[in-house]
Amino acid sequence: MPANKRKGIYLLPNLLTTAGLFSGFYAVVMSMNNHFESAAIAIFVAMIFDGLDGRVARITNTQSDFGAEYDSMADMVSFGMAPALVAYNFGLAELGKIGWLAAFVYVACAALRLARFNTQIGTADSRFFQGLASPAAAALVAGMVWVSIDYEIDGNAYGIIVALVTGISGLLMVSNFKYNSFKTLDWHGKVPFVAILIVMLVFIVVATAPSLVLFLVFLLYAIAGPVNTFRTVEKVTLEDVIGEPQEDADFEESADDKFDSTAKDDLSAKDDLTDKDDLTDKDEVPNKDKAPNKDKAPNKDKAPNKESSDQK
Repeated sequence: MPANKRKGIYLLPNLLTTAGLFSGFYAVVMSMNNHFESAAIAIFVAMIFDGLDGRVARITNTQSDFGAEYDSMADMVSFGMAPALVAYNFGLAELGKIGWLAAFVYVACAALRLARFNTQIGTADSRFFQGLASPAAAALVAGMVWVSIDYEIDGNAYGIIVALVTGISGLLMVSNFKYNSFKTLDWHGKVPFVAILIVMLVFIVVATAPSLVLFLVFLLYAIAGPVNTFRTVEKVTLEDVIGEPQEDADFEESADDKFDSTAKDDLSAKDDLTDKDDLTDKDEVPNKDKAPNKDKAPNKDKAPNKESSDQK
């Protein structure tokens, strides 16, 4: 008898997912205690763990359905609930209904974004994200809070701006704007020596003002989606912004798709012509059978008599 497969879950990737979940929960607790800088940093730490768990699972061949579902639940906490509550405690509480509605819009959009992403696994174009990814949206909100703390900006004094950034970040997640996923980068290939120097300079720039640099990076990334859409599409429609998109990630048909559609049109046209010819043949056959018996034979016999009588 074959040995029974051992039941259980893979430890390493799920351990990283748990670390990301803990970071999101820690951000919520810190924001409740008015430690907003620690809360913002915890969200960025959760992003690091979220990026590691999937890659580690693929490298170690420990992917599982349980891990995918657990990762989605952890993302909802770390990049859905945590940024919204941090933003609410930072600058939305004094706005009343507008404040908590802006936070709820972000949470609801994050849930919809994650649900849509899970249903499109294996079918969506891996080069692009449909809508702003939830970690990037969370980084935008957390970066705003972190910059405000570093430059001693009171969130309650600029509550409307906090509400706009939070709400727009949520709406971008459920949009159809195409964002580069950077999944096509060849991390195993060789690079010039200058590339290592550029990476060192990037680390130095980030270390000088981490909150400002990270906020600007994710702000530019959030703006890149609408800009690429308006620049690529000749005539922007509602489907290019929100709803069910009509086109794929490239916003236009490929040559193979156009060839397939043309071939299908030709075949359908030939089928229509064949059906019409068949119907014509069926209509003409009964007429040919009836004509000699009823119409044509009597007319041939009577026609000479009528003509001769008229001439007379």
